[in-house]
Amino acid sequence: MADTTTGVVAAPAAATPARVSTMLGGLATAEHLDRSDLLAGQRSGQVGSVHSWELVTAVDGPGTRMTTFLAGCPLRCLYCHNPDTMSAARGVPVFADDLLARIRRYRGVFRATGGGITLSGGEVLQQPAFARRILRGAKEMGIHTAIDTSGFLGRNADDAMLDDVDLVLLDVKSGDEDTYKAVTGRTLAPTLEFGRRLAERGIETWIRFVLVPGLTDGDANVGRVAAYAASLPQVTRVEVLPFHQMGRDKWTELGMDYALTATQAPSAADVERARDIFRAHGLTTY
Repeated sequence: MADTTTGVVAAPAAATPARVSTMLGGLATAEHLDRSDLLAGQRSGQVGSVHSWELVTAVDGPGTRMTTFLAGCPLRCLYCHNPDTMSAARGVPVFADDLLARIRRYRGVFRATGGGITLSGGEVLQQPAFARRILRGAKEMGIHTAIDTSGFLGRNADDAMLDDVDLVLLDVKSGDEDTYKAVTGRTLAPTLEFGRRLAERGIETWIRFVLVPGLTDGDANVGRVAAYAASLPQVTRVEVLPFHQMGRDKWTELGMDYALTATQAPSAADVERARDIFRAHGLTTY
């Protein structure tokens, strides 16, 4: 509940019987808050809508990482393999302090592996106040930080937030405006602007690009993404990710229309051809 003298939303005591979500691996939730306290907590960043978290190695940045998936995203990517993170309503309210306490547990693992935390989604920049608080807390613990973002909401990342970001995994869905809109329902320009802003600040960036047969795999489209990536001096890595059907069942379970049912995964040769286009621009590509 809110402290009436400070307006601060109080976290529950350890004995509070807050519901524990299996998706959150034992992390207590803030579902006991009434609506006004919940909204106040979200505005201040003390509470965020979290879908899940997991420990992964060499996937969402260097080393072993605690990747936290926030709920809510402004894009509607046709190939999204986590459609259950599109709506903030499908997340669970979590106190920032509780998430930071969980992060603290893994400091030894992060030190030993050169890892850290990654805030993903959904779209992390749809909850900038919460993200800012988590990133600041992690940096105060000396933990490497990363965000995985489309960059569409890049303007939500103020300079103070970016000061606490060591690495950005920037998902560039397409190099062509029409293709980008077909894939996401949104416009490409904000992503490109955010990448250039990261370049101005010298923040290390990995570019991620999903290769979808018949949609994003045209050589001209791949070439535009490669040229853009090569124009950013802070880009140290490119990941060409082959399209897969692993998320299709989730779309069905959610009652959502999945448009790529008939789309096949790209062949290994097609993936390598796309990677070679990036390599031809002098980019380290996987």
